[in-house]
Amino acid sequence: MANDTTAQKAQNLTNRGRQALEAGRYELAVEMLSQAIECAPGSLETRRLLRTAQIAKFRQNPPSSFSLKLQSLANMGKRAKILSLAKKGQGAEAMAEAEKLLAINPLDPDNIDAAVKAAEAAGMPEAAAISVEAAYSCNQGDVVLLERIAQYYMIAKRYDKARDAYVKLSQLKPGDQRIIQLLKNAEAQSTMTIGGWSATVGKKGGFQAILANQEQAKKLDQANKAVVVGADADALIAEKLAQIEKEPNNLNFYRALARIYMQNKRFDEAVGILQRAQTVSSADPELDRMLSTVTAASYEYQIEQLRKAGRTEEADNLEVEKNQFVFDDLATRVERYPNDLHLRFELGYQYYIYGDQEPSFYDEAIQHLQLAQKSPKDRLQSLYYLAMCFLKKGQRDMAVMQLETARDQLPTMDDLKKKVDYQLGLCAEEAKDYEKAYNYYKDVYSTDVTFGDLNERMLKINKLMHEQKQG
Repeated sequence: MANDTTAQKAQNLTNRGRQALEAGRYELAVEMLSQAIECAPGSLETRRLLRTAQIAKFRQNPPSSFSLKLQSLANMGKRAKILSLAKKGQGAEAMAEAEKLLAINPLDPDNIDAAVKAAEAAGMPEAAAISVEAAYSCNQGDVVLLERIAQYYMIAKRYDKARDAYVKLSQLKPGDQRIIQLLKNAEAQSTMTIGGWSATVGKKGGFQAILANQEQAKKLDQANKAVVVGADADALIAEKLAQIEKEPNNLNFYRALARIYMQNKRFDEAVGILQRAQTVSSADPELDRMLSTVTAASYEYQIEQLRKAGRTEEADNLEVEKNQFVFDDLATRVERYPNDLHLRFELGYQYYIYGDQEPSFYDEAIQHLQLAQKSPKDRLQSLYYLAMCFLKKGQRDMAVMQLETARDQLPTMDDLKKKVDYQLGLCAEEAKDYEKAYNYYKDVYSTDVTFGDLNERMLKINKLMHEQKQG
């Protein structure tokens, strides 16, 4: 009974995770699917969805290349722990630790390698293939990764998938006799076991079951892709339209369809389907957010096309129009959803970036950012931009207070902490506290020697400190 309850919980979490993924709510999708994996570690469907959600979330706000290097170094101990567990034969424990690592960066080759070794130790070659596929999807010219995918699928007896991988390999390495032979082997195995033929031959309805399973597998494969284009997109669009026709009040179908339209640059259709969804629910903040995102993306695409065509003036004018849309849209949504703290942060930031054009905007920004800092997600960014507003208003003491509060809550020297320390250094320098300024600059310099004008400032501070001592 307990096992049945756990399995049902895992399925419910997987369903919720899939819905969040289709709606583009990647953080929630990762959370739901990670919990599902804890309940059902052997579910390959869930693991594949989780990997898709992790990659989509990571790509939504990717760290800088320097941050990625620091992050990879910081994770060395975690990878060592995974490899140690794998060597001891504790595969399940190693896989659990690997998922934590992939949640940080699902595209780091070292993280993926650790996850693969964990899956191998757990006797789950198909799970290993899923992790390698994730890496390959972002680097489709990597023949080493592609061959590893094929090998894992052969071990897992998924000969059809192994065959597909070897076909790609043969295209990347034409004339390679070893690959040609491996492809022939995979084709032979696939022919004998295609669609479970040996298990269904002679049984009533067996052939129909094979076709149904293949069609379902194709749909799952399409749904699990982070980006769906071409014929796959057309098929999913038709499916989502049919689902909307059948369940016109299910907003998840509208969101999923809008996301597919957006991926394929069909912005007008994405806007249309979201507006149709708003007739079902006129006060859904998620629908409003998606509509805003789609409209902004449409602007950006048009601007990009104009610049490519050399129509710079038209592109510049459209960019002004886009910026006005973003500003007005945020103001409207904040009025509609006054308790949405993330919207408060976004609007506060908009007021801040246009403050040079209209100084009173800094006061507007401060009001919204002070509310936004109550949100755990946006607190630190809100403190930083609050400080910047106070600096623009000439209130250095108030700015330093916000910066120091943010600094105390930033455990690692990430991009935000660099900016916070740099601004604290500027404030100390302006107050002629050169030693304090130098120490702030030094903290940033120790992790990023290329940050801003640190080289020049530290040389200048050294000279001023020397003059102070002489004086």
